Amino acid sequence: MLKGKFIVIGVTGGIAAYKIPNLARRLIKAGADVQVIMTKNAENFINPFTFETLTKRKCLTDTFDRNFEYSVEHVALAKAADAFIVSPATANVIGKIAGGIADDMLTTTIMACTCPKIIAPAMNHNMYHNPIVQENIDYLAHLGYEIIEPENGMLANGDVGDGRMPDEKTLFDYIERSISHEKDMSGKTVLVTAGATRESIDPVRFITNHSSGKMGLAAAKAAAARGADVTVVKAASQVVFPRYLNVVEAISAEDMYNEVIKRADADIIIKAAAVSDYTPAEKSENKLKKSDGGMSVALKRTKDILKALGENKRAGQLICGFSMETENVIENSRKKLESKNADMIAANSLRTEGAGFGSDTNVITLITRSGITELPKMTKDEAAHRIFDELLKLNKFM
Repeated sequence: MLKGKFIVIGVTGGIAAYKIPNLARRLIKAGADVQVIMTKNAENFINPFTFETLTKRKCLTDTFDRNFEYSVEHVALAKAADAFIVSPATANVIGKIAGGIADDMLTTTIMACTCPKIIAPAMNHNMYHNPIVQENIDYLAHLGYEIIEPENGMLANGDVGDGRMPDEKTLFDYIERSISHEKDMSGKTVLVTAGATRESIDPVRFITNHSSGKMGLAAAKAAAARGADVTVVKAASQVVFPRYLNVVEAISAEDMYNEVIKRADADIIIKAAAVSDYTPAEKSENKLKKSDGGMSVALKRTKDILKALGENKRAGQLICGFSMETENVIENSRKKLESKNADMIAANSLRTEGAGFGSDTNVITLITRSGITELPKMTKDEAAHRIFDELLKLNKFM
């Protein structure tokens, strides 16, 4: 998703600078070209040679360095940058940027940038909550800078509080969302369900399924990358959802149903969660019965989330459900499309190599009332974008 993107990382004088080589490595692995700019104070925490080894580029520290091909270097970088992240961002540099001060290579370059700019504050708890610092951060947010809020935890001086910079995976997630795709879904709200619901039989056992939550994660990230405001109703899953998503936890099918119905006014709904079809019919301790040496339990059907959404669909709303089949994939999925009043069914077969639960790839067929689109094996991230491509096409005719 970041292939061919040029990303500038500004590193300032904070102990969290030690995390940034891992961010640079992750960005390069994703296909990006990375340029690091350091303040003089940052050199007290990490050597520029570390970044030069990783990026294969000179790490810039001096605005008036003559050891480069002739150009106004900060302007050239600003023009080339697809994104600029300052991480860690000290109170000093945040104040400079907010005040329009450009007195070193980092502040001069970011002042000339028109690309998305991301600030990741990292400092002492009391310094972070100083009203002046908070006012500067709020002002930068008002100007369109994206702020990655620091985490609460153990700080460099041994205190526990706000001010710890997030790990490189979180920083990467924000950069990826910012520049990986055009914002053709800006202004839209998207609701995604993900994971596997669990129906408790007793305090120890439960009914569930093999859903990993990976397809739901891919759909949520794709929608956010395209500019949508995304909410995820998440059951049990094997994946971690980015901090920028609004995530609501659900355990049982009943929980999932209630949380989805509360948010059923979203412009687009992607029901990717594998919701249990059945739940124990009784809640007493005697619901388990021995039968032929085994155990049996009375079951009842859970509420049909997709059907409820289809029955209450508003004008202009788009609903996509998933269909996991072992046979008659197209026929069964078409029936589901009609009976649930959905706009699209993303269907696949458990018998197809590269599809199914837990894998990083999928092989899906997109079924709408106007036709069938068979997709080849691709990553779940790619499949998620194809789903939204088709949904947006449908939206043009509604």
